Amino acid sequence: MRPIRHFADRPHVAIVDPCSAAGYDLPDIEAGGLGGTEATVLRISAALGASFDITHFQHGRSVEQRSIAGRLCPLGDRGPTGDFDALVVINRWKVAVALRRRYPGTAVFLWLHVYPGRHNRKMGTALKEAGITVICVSLTHERYLETFLNAAAMPRSVVIYNPLNDALQPDGTPRDPCRLLFASSPHKGLAEVFAQFATLRAQVPDLTLAVADPGYLRWECGPVPEGVTFLGALSHPALMEHLRRALCLFYPQTTFAETFGLILAEANAVGTPVLVHGALGANAEIVADRNQHVDGHDPAQILARIQAWRRTAPRVRSNPAFRLSSVAQKWADLLSSAVAVQDHLEVQS
Repeated sequence: MRPIRHFADRPHVAIVDPCSAAGYDLPDIEAGGLGGTEATVLRISAALGASFDITHFQHGRSVEQRSIAGRLCPLGDRGPTGDFDALVVINRWKVAVALRRRYPGTAVFLWLHVYPGRHNRKMGTALKEAGITVICVSLTHERYLETFLNAAAMPRSVVIYNPLNDALQPDGTPRDPCRLLFASSPHKGLAEVFAQFATLRAQVPDLTLAVADPGYLRWECGPVPEGVTFLGALSHPALMEHLRRALCLFYPQTTFAETFGLILAEANAVGTPVLVHGALGANAEIVADRNQHVDGHDPAQILARIQAWRRTAPRVRSNPAFRLSSVAQKWADLLSSAVAVQDHLEVQS
């Protein structure tokens, strides 16, 4: 049984990341090369730090340290140790279920950032029986999970978006009408984007494509078309500068479904349009403006949209619900509610 918390204490929250290849901290966002999931975990943790005492357990971390995002600890063989009011597990449902057995009096959440594959069909029943709440990162993500698991096996779920920095705004940077940008890991459809760009450039030969690859995954993408330059892993401020200068974020690939797609939201936040295949993953939810949607299988649509944007750049904006201040409040409400329920049960027992 957990000790009864004093009213003035900040609730203790453990965030368990069994998927990370190495430890990570806030400076890694600015340095570049950090995945969107890890960056989201750190941003949310830093925003909640005044109200919650957060400890991270990260797979691949070897040294404990303090951070604005909380205490950063190695994930040992037995997982987190200590008294916590809530446990948040990144992606691994079996880890969440194991922790529920180990900490029966603690609120446990599964923070899902991926679409589960066929071998995970048992997860719904296991999570539901364990009383674990699943946090999805978009409504599209949640609907997929409901269909994948079927209604009878669907555990309790909530949707909390990944966060955009509140300060991201258009700043009047001139756009280069010849410059397109792809800014994702290459496994997210870069081979297809190369083919789409080569077809497009045959019609508009002065176009270029800059590729910002965070570098955390090597992926074979085939021949590189003429007009492509590689930027490598960029710091977050540098990436935003490239976004501001580009005609658009060029992302009409049709194969990799995003559960959220933070770079899509960031592009719109700085006023840059996104050329995106609307009928895939959460694209249509995150980029709600249909003028930014194309059929990625149709080269004529892609060409027509690029030509139109070269003549007149569209005005775009981000969804206020994606802003860090809004997202952090939803997290605070969720965790506070869970802690209040657990405290009530402790008193009752």
